[in-house]
Amino acid sequence: MSPIGVDEWVARSGERRDDGSGWRKLLARADARVGWWQRLALVTLVGLVAGQLLSNVNVQTVAFNSLLYALLALGLNIAVGWAGLLDLGYIAFFGFGAYGYAVFSSTALGSDGSGGAHLAAIESIPIVVVAAGVFGVIIGLIALRLSGDYLAIVTLFVGQAFMEVVNNVDPGTLGGVNGLFGLDPLHSFGGRVESPLGFYYLALILVVVLAGILHLLDTSRTGRAWRALRDDELAASAMTVPVNKLKVMAFSFGAMVGALGGTVFAAEQTSVFPTNFTENILILIYACLVLGGVGSIAGAILGGLVVTIGEQMLSSPHDAGYLFYGLILIALVTRIRPWRKLAVVLGGVVGFGFAAHAIVGAISSAAVAGSPGSGGFIGSAVGDYVIVPGNPATYGNILYVVLICALIVVVRLHGTRRLLAVIPTVYIAACCWESRLIVNPAITTQIMIGAILIVTMAARPEGLLGKRRVETVL
Repeated sequence: MSPIGVDEWVARSGERRDDGSGWRKLLARADARVGWWQRLALVTLVGLVAGQLLSNVNVQTVAFNSLLYALLALGLNIAVGWAGLLDLGYIAFFGFGAYGYAVFSSTALGSDGSGGAHLAAIESIPIVVVAAGVFGVIIGLIALRLSGDYLAIVTLFVGQAFMEVVNNVDPGTLGGVNGLFGLDPLHSFGGRVESPLGFYYLALILVVVLAGILHLLDTSRTGRAWRALRDDELAASAMTVPVNKLKVMAFSFGAMVGALGGTVFAAEQTSVFPTNFTENILILIYACLVLGGVGSIAGAILGGLVVTIGEQMLSSPHDAGYLFYGLILIALVTRIRPWRKLAVVLGGVVGFGFAAHAIVGAISSAAVAGSPGSGGFIGSAVGDYVIVPGNPATYGNILYVVLICALIVVVRLHGTRRLLAVIPTVYIAACCWESRLIVNPAITTQIMIGAILIVTMAARPEGLLGKRRVETVL
């Protein structure tokens, strides 16, 4: 019998969770034995130790960007993950915070000869964050009667309207297309944060503190009411849940977190431009949340780290090769069982590759005259394996179409035929990567992130750290 005031179905919800099997089940059980706050403390300790080991300035910048996207994903998770509101205007809150900090930390308000506000961070950041909360309330009130696709369209318009404002309205204050630059360093109480490592520690503190606050909010009555709203708005309203109030709160809280991320971003960059807040950035933030697990605090943080680090690796031909082939190997290892089948597939890919390279080379030496795009060990290892012609542009484009068709075939097949089809598909992917994708980092980054999301959603629809629940209908 359940305790008084506790519904039996809710009390036994843990029994309906599917933790998988094998090593995944063992990890889930080990994770269940450690409290949430202990895990947060451990992650904080790891972040502090990592900061001591980061000696390269470029690596420190990447680490800061990873935490920044984790912070933004946490804010987006409030409206999208908890309240179930498809907010496509979230980038406007991010930009609002950045431009708000820039206005208060530059000569933007000094057109009357006063020289600008130049407020300390302890003054400017709270002002901007509270103003963003009010902005979120206004957007929430406008969107009260909307849901689903209609809400997405309206919020998308908010993001576009923000871009029009910063590009065209009052260029003397907001800088127009030239943006605002020469911002004051982040300073307060006589201290200054100017180095990438300093901003890394600042972002780490903000992420940890925010994660703690959001955990308390998630386990409160408000958090449970948000989830009820997300699962069934009509049922929640029938149970006297204040649906309209919750929607406005979700928009407002998410806006405040997004603006907080914007202030830190502007301070670290010492400049803001309209191009910093395009749809591509919104897609990356959504990718962080979806990959990590919608509705999960830890998932939002992990997604920010994975997407940002992956994006950085893809910008380097040396690191991109390790990421590409590593992901293929991980996908094969996790999806093909038993091990003897995996060995057959890997051996088949190698044998198929050498045979295809030898045959094509014997027919035309020009067809294999090109060099692989990957650098380092990867480039040397696949040099006699993949087919790269002297002029690979057209060849790579055709091969990309062939690769998509091959992937569709693999998905449609089953059993032994699927395993056999995987062999040439993996080889085609390697040839396409070395001849075309790796030489176009901007395009390849979007394609790879999309591919990672597709594979993750196919294997684990709830994301890396999202909770999978299996409900039984009686």
